[in-house]
Amino acid sequence: MATDERRRLGEWLPREEEVIARFRETFAEHARKRANMAKRAGVVEEMAAFIRDDPVVRMDFTRAIRQAREAGYTLGYSSIDEFIVLLDAMLTYSPPFSTSSLIHCPVNALLDWPMVMPSGYALFRDPAFNAHLKKLLNVWSGFLSGPYSRTHLTTDSPNGWFSKEADEKIGLDQFLCDPQKPYWGFASWNHFFTREFKPHARPVAHPDDSKVIVSACEASPYNIQHDVQLQESFWIKSQPYSLLEIFTAKEAELAGRFVGGTVYQAYLSAFFYHRWHAPVSGTITKAYLVDGTYYSDADSEGEEPGSLNDSQGYITAVAARAVIVIDCDDPSIGEVACVFVGMAEVSSCMIEALPGQRVRKGEELGYFQYGGSTYCLILRPGVVESFARQPPYHDDAPPVHVNAHLCTTR
Repeated sequence: MATDERRRLGEWLPREEEVIARFRETFAEHARKRANMAKRAGVVEEMAAFIRDDPVVRMDFTRAIRQAREAGYTLGYSSIDEFIVLLDAMLTYSPPFSTSSLIHCPVNALLDWPMVMPSGYALFRDPAFNAHLKKLLNVWSGFLSGPYSRTHLTTDSPNGWFSKEADEKIGLDQFLCDPQKPYWGFASWNHFFTREFKPHARPVAHPDDSKVIVSACEASPYNIQHDVQLQESFWIKSQPYSLLEIFTAKEAELAGRFVGGTVYQAYLSAFFYHRWHAPVSGTITKAYLVDGTYYSDADSEGEEPGSLNDSQGYITAVAARAVIVIDCDDPSIGEVACVFVGMAEVSSCMIEALPGQRVRKGEELGYFQYGGSTYCLILRPGVVESFARQPPYHDDAPPVHVNAHLCTTR
């Protein structure tokens, strides 16, 4: 499929390249003006020094920028130094609402093309480079968790998240909020983005029937793969799931218990609910975070306008993620693994349910600190009888609600 025909999933970025290019140019102008008035953040200085002192990283980043510009893309910057200015300004940016040009992942918008250039693939897999990205994104998440991030938590059109236009998109009456309070009771942008449903807004399907597994997230189906293997070439075009990479080599025994099983993957929209819930009743046996990449795409996908959307199978093995394993009360189901994967800025996975804790189907497990991205449920061999929704899946189909019937077991 040609680049201009491929669609961005989840509405994290606009589908039209010209809209994102315009954002990059406008933001670059703002960042340059800000640089004359504000001292650069320490975490940005650290990253700039790292890039300057590492010749391979500096070479790859310089070439990736040049390759993107030579390919005709408007970046808003022409060098690493110019990019650093934009990155510093991003640490105090709160995304406004928009009906036509919503930029939920602004850093992703800045890096959209260098990361899929020939020199970009290696750069965005570099562990040290990703460690600096993690520090930067954590600082930005800290800003989004504070009171100064509430600029657009207003009813003002067209940028306010409580405006009529935003309400039509989000359905604010489903969520816990109080329009009579300042900022509707939200302490920060992240507080708003991790908003909770009102009680009974998402009832648990068949709460007492262990044969019904429910959706752990409010998410649109992406893929189902049966007979998953311990190790696969997850970087190729088909992107088969590779259990050892998903769980990590330290958890090889755990990964081995799911060989031959089934993986269900779904992606979250920018406008969806961003908390995770237990798909089954049982006891948490594992709960851990995995450091990984933030803007790494599969080379096999080539240049793509999506915010990593065509690399969703690949990122289950390489991206920052949280893994939670539940030993189901029903022994015929056994262990169910939930893998919540961070993409781009959407990378702060917050685990609430810890090993030894018993959870009931539908109870909260954790959440994405900023938005959500993609998640997998991994089931052991012979467990699944049927899924409520069958492929092929279309990106304009409604999501499977959290706590809704996902699949039936044997």
